[in-house]
Amino acid sequence: MSLHLFISFWAVSALFIITPGADWAYAISAGLRGRAIIPAIAGLLSGHLIATIIVAAGVGALIAATHSAMTILTLAGAAYLLWLGVGMLRHPSAPTAATDEVDDSRWQWALRGLCVSGLNPKVFLLFLALLPQFIDPLGSWPVPIQMTALGLLHIVSCSVVYLLVGYGSKAVLQTRPEAALLVSRISGFLMIVIAIVLMAERFF
Repeated sequence: MSLHLFISFWAVSALFIITPGADWAYAISAGLRGRAIIPAIAGLLSGHLIATIIVAAGVGALIAATHSAMTILTLAGAAYLLWLGVGMLRHPSAPTAATDEVDDSRWQWALRGLCVSGLNPKVFLLFLALLPQFIDPLGSWPVPIQMTALGLLHIVSCSVVYLLVGYGSKAVLQTRPEAALLVSRISGFLMIVIAIVLMAERFF
């Protein structure tokens, strides 16, 4: 697989990563909770990894072609984002010092992160539409290996951006509790909007 394909894919992938969405909103909410950042982002990246494996294994095309399967995935993802968004509006996060409570709930942050990205059909469709365009059918690497390599490159880029977003929000908003509450509410609102858009796109 040529270096040119890797660089081309990375450039396109980076444009999607730096566009704020549900993942950004979740990373920001984790940033406001201190040591929840790492498990939250690990959960987000796990969702991207699962999408990569599904597409590389050839299951992705089958799921995308099955209307009922895509509808179920979309509704599940939208419902989960809606639930998270409403929760953030009702109980907005604010910067806190690391506490035992946060430590005990790290696995919950990771699980929620996995659900945010893993149930987001946009992530799945991104891989399905993007990866095949940068595959060399005549290359020395098997096609599934090429897809996996590109998916891992995307995940590495995601990790850098999401860590910057998470720790950046913590550093910037740590001494601004009122601004932190506003940003948390905006993140919750964005999750609700994304959920509504997902459902609208699926049905209309």
